[in-house]
Amino acid sequence: AEFIQADMTAVPLPDGSSVIVISGPGGVGKGTLVSRLLEVDPRLWLSRSWTTRERRPSEAHDAYHFVTRDLFEDRIAEGGFLEWTEFLDYLQGSPIPEPPEGRDVLFEIDVRGAGNIKELYPQALLLFVDAPDRSAQEARLRGRGDSEERIRQRLAKADEEVVLAHGLDVVHVVNDELDRALADLRHHIEQHRSR
Repeated sequence: AEFIQADMTAVPLPDGSSVIVISGPGGVGKGTLVSRLLEVDPRLWLSRSWTTRERRPSEAHDAYHFVTRDLFEDRIAEGGFLEWTEFLDYLQGSPIPEPPEGRDVLFEIDVRGAGNIKELYPQALLLFVDAPDRSAQEARLRGRGDSEERIRQRLAKADEEVVLAHGLDVVHVVNDELDRALADLRHHIEQHRSR
């Protein structure tokens, strides 16, 4: 199930702020790329997603706002998300962004969420990151400590996400080599800003 706030319209952003969305299957390196982007691009402001899933042992404490299902559902009732979804066996969502003046909002979310953000912000740049192949994705999922069941689920979901991405106006970036993928993302962001 996926949901966009039924009565939600795009929240106005500060003048000159762009919306940039990075999506892609689990285990393709989105988090690493986003961390690197934030290090090298001071104009980016990350809208940190909320999730009810458990934090992975290798995951930073601030990778998400890790919350209980009850707290998440309370936030839904308060209208505190632009979009949210039930993904596999947990909830995740994008809170209403409040970026500082002069900063671009960066979302790191699943591809359905990217489509929802595009509906709210039609000028948003959608970047879809993928692994060079599913065996590389599987190795990355194992490397970060996902369970066998979760690996199986994420690999099955990856093909669905690629199909969904093809239906959106996304720019595809293959993360086969981190520095090259980072350079590709930076190039597309700069192109988008110069429009």
